Amino acid sequence: MTEYNENKDFTTLKAWGKCREVRNFFYKEVIPKLPNEEKYNLGTQIRKAAVSITANIAEGYGRFYYQEGIQFFRISRGSLFELKDHLISCMDCNYISKNMFDNGIKLIESAKVTLNGYIKYVINKVKQK
Repeated sequence: MTEYNENKDFTTLKAWGKCREVRNFFYKEVIPKLPNEEKYNLGTQIRKAAVSITANIAEGYGRFYYQEGIQFFRISRGSLFELKDHLISCMDCNYISKNMFDNGIKLIESAKVTLNGYIKYVINKVKQK
């Protein structure tokens, strides 16, 4: 096991940072656009998925075994896909503009690529053991 480094934790991961951008986009840009009748339905689903993407990376990072961590990172990836579906729903219902939709897709895809890279990196660490 490596020595603890207080300057390095889940917040230093590129994947966590990208997912944080997605979470903040949904909280600051998408949720406020929802009509009142969707604030507690679709809005709640969006909030749960958005928080899940960063929280699961944090929890997975804190696990002692790589294999345990990988499962949490995969859950985070699943939440990214869930948010993509919610974004499509918002577009289909005309709650958001095409420009906002495109921006959201770019953020999600960038986070997904980075998270996939991190998952592959951790899987390779498991194989080296």
